Amino acid sequence: MQKTPADRILMLLKMRGEVTAALIAAELGITKEGARKHLLNLANQGLIESYARSEGIGRPSTYYCLSTLGLAKFPDSHADITVQLLQSIKQLLGENALDLLITDRESKVYQKYMNALSDTKSIEKKLDIIASKRTEEGYIAEWKKEAESYLLIENHCPICAAATECQGFCRSELHNFQQLIGPSYSISRIEYIIENGSRCTYRITERK
Repeated sequence: MQKTPADRILMLLKMRGEVTAALIAAELGITKEGARKHLLNLANQGLIESYARSEGIGRPSTYYCLSTLGLAKFPDSHADITVQLLQSIKQLLGENALDLLITDRESKVYQKYMNALSDTKSIEKKLDIIASKRTEEGYIAEWKKEAESYLLIENHCPICAAATECQGFCRSELHNFQQLIGPSYSISRIEYIIENGSRCTYRITERK
């Protein structure tokens, strides 16, 4: 289904964290005035917020970001029931049972990704495939080169509630990424949604 300009703006805000009307105009191929009209409509719906930022000489620039209501447009998949199930596992079967569940999930996810990465040697090709698979799963993932490192960015977490309840899921995913990328690179998480980050970002650096 064709996305509306409003949908595209919300997605852009989710992926970038904050944007100006000029950036939206450039991304959507519309005028700045057209971008401002869409932004005003979204603000009136309570989906976005704006603030001014001084950037040196001249008038401050206006930036836009998603409000709490706007962030709710990107829901955590089945959050309530997932948290309830995790709590029940801990209460009825203990922490060890939860660890076994996470380990089993980690193994299955790893195998699925390894099959997709079969015969892939290039780090950039690996990141293409990983970001594509993560996006299919709802993480809105992308990667970019930054100096001598690579950044794998997840702009949304569809299991945020589960990860907040049990951070073993996050440790599991970081371990899988390290295994998939291979021993020639080290990987660390530098932004973390459940620690008030706007996204999860992993820095991947070649080992010297």
